[in-house]
Amino acid sequence: QVLRQFVRHDSDTVGSLVLERSMNRVQLLGRVGQDPVMRQVEGKNPVTIFSLATNEMWRTGESDVNQGGDISQKTTWHRISVFRPGLRDVTYQYVKKGARIFVEGKIDYGEYTDKNNVRRQATTIIADNVIFLSDSGMKEKL
Repeated sequence: QVLRQFVRHDSDTVGSLVLERSMNRVQLLGRVGQDPVMRQVEGKNPVTIFSLATNEMWRTGESDVNQGGDISQKTTWHRISVFRPGLRDVTYQYVKKGARIFVEGKIDYGEYTDKNNVRRQATTIIADNVIFLSDSGMKEKL
C-alpha cells in the first residue's frame, strides 16, 4: 500500500505516469563567515541567514604524503537559510562568526531582484539541522 502512494502506473495507457522518489540532501561542515542576520519579508515567515565556509585541500607535486609538494586550498562559501521556527531562533541567538558547525539540509536554486532591479540567481542551503561543534562564545550566553 505504501508503494502505491508513491507510484501510480496505468499499463493500459501509452503515457503512463510514474512518480519516483528522489533526494535533495546536503551536509556541510565548516566555519561561520559572519554573525547571522534575521530577515522578514512582508507576509512571510522570518528567516535566519548566515554564510558558511568549507575548505578543500590537496597536495600538488608528488603524490606520496611524505614527499614534498605544495598544499593548495580552495574555500567555498555557502549561503545558509534557516526557516524552522525553533532552529531559526537558536541559530540566530547562538551561532557566531568563526564557530565550527555542521549543517544538514537541501540545496535550493532561486532568483531575486537586487537593489538596482537586476534579476540575479541565488544558491541557498535550506537548513533542517544545525549542530554546534565549537562553543565560540556560547558559554557566555548559557
